[in-house]
Amino acid sequence: MEANLPKRKETRKSLRIKVISMGNAEVGKSCIIKRYCEKRFVPKYLATIGIDYGVTKVQIRDREIKVNIFDMAGHPFFYEVRNEFYKDTQGVVLVYDVGQKESFDALDGWMAEMKQELGPHGNMENIVFVVCANKIDCTKHRCVDESEGRLWAESRGFLYFETSAQTGEGINEMFQTFYSAIVDLCDNGGKRPTSSMSVGFTKEQADTIRRIRNSKDSWDMLGVKPGATRDEVNKAYRKLAVLLHPDKCVAPGSEDAFKAVVNARTALLKNIK
Repeated sequence: MEANLPKRKETRKSLRIKVISMGNAEVGKSCIIKRYCEKRFVPKYLATIGIDYGVTKVQIRDREIKVNIFDMAGHPFFYEVRNEFYKDTQGVVLVYDVGQKESFDALDGWMAEMKQELGPHGNMENIVFVVCANKIDCTKHRCVDESEGRLWAESRGFLYFETSAQTGEGINEMFQTFYSAIVDLCDNGGKRPTSSMSVGFTKEQADTIRRIRNSKDSWDMLGVKPGATRDEVNKAYRKLAVLLHPDKCVAPGSEDAFKAVVNARTALLKNIK
């Protein structure tokens, strides 16, 4: 009889994790956290002084997660304060303002700062990163489009979300996915599962899309010198077309890059005899 009784579901042990926020001042790091934890938006800008610390509990699948959140000030003045908080981190919320290109360009600097503070024995490969393209409600001022931000994040194996702390758009989904990925990391012995954030495109494709996006003219876009022959232009075009064709390249921005290459080739050939 006892063999036929349903087995009682075991309660999994609660998990404690450490999460930090990174990004320039005024990109909305604190507002994102307050929107998720307190369900409110603070319209008046209040600069974070050094570090803000908070604890929250969330339920991920069948686990209770106790999250220690360290909201780090983005101003360079507070570097000596925040550099103590990088170690023993399982998750990073990396934020930029879609209306401030400099805050997006600064992401590499933030990654470099963290890598420096973790030291030679620190392993950033075993930390879950989520990139928040914040303030998407300010559509008139947007200067970093989704494909550019998504490409930066996904080429590094990071999660990417478009968010608005003001309206709440994307916030809950972002944190749920973020925390789920951290739970998977912890259950995998502290190593980031390779399948959770797999990249479906190559580094060469990602680098080429970035180069095309930043090209100053059609010659630069195709990677040929001014005065190149028709054959040289066509050869360069064919190489890029094979690399970036939307049917074969899933990298964010590949379709726009491919169209730009087609237009560049057409414009150059019109002026080459």
